[in-house]
Amino acid sequence: MIIPLSDYTIGATVASDLVNTSPTVRVTTGDALPDAAALRRFLAERGVRLDAPPPTDDDLRLVHMLRMQIRVILETETEEHAIAGSTVLIKRAGLAPVLHRDDDGRWQWHLPTAPGAPLADELAALVGVGLAGVVRTLGRERFRTCAAPGCRGVFVDTSRAGKRRYCMPERCGNRVNVARHRARRLGSVAR
Repeated sequence: MIIPLSDYTIGATVASDLVNTSPTVRVTTGDALPDAAALRRFLAERGVRLDAPPPTDDDLRLVHMLRMQIRVILETETEEHAIAGSTVLIKRAGLAPVLHRDDDGRWQWHLPTAPGAPLADELAALVGVGLAGVVRTLGRERFRTCAAPGCRGVFVDTSRAGKRRYCMPERCGNRVNVARHRARRLGSVAR
């Protein structure tokens, strides 16, 4: 796998999405990655093409452990801790950065992963690059907890404005908006 060092959003988005597949976050629905097929779909939906062969049950177990490591990094208190954690992830499969020409012929930095690296290690390197890029470009304060009451989700806000509030806006944000709407309707009916 060749990881572009200029686009941290890919790895940061995968980090957020992966952490929020956990049964810790999805208390009512359970683990969103219950089997290797679900992991394969997760990667495909995000356009992640690893050099590793299709996921196995062993890969799934290692990705579940990676998911916990990523959460720890997202919950760190300092930029130094976030960078240290990201570096550990990158070193799992990352090799020395190299220059490759992009489609426009410009030289761009990339991080190749070790040939034959396990799926979880390639994914760790991708996420590590993304998290380090966020700290460098946007700052550690972009690692956030979900603002929805009762949600234990965490995420990386890579939005331009930096005002994202929910780990899964389509789920948590919608739930909060529906609750507010119902409260307003009840308030107007009670008058």
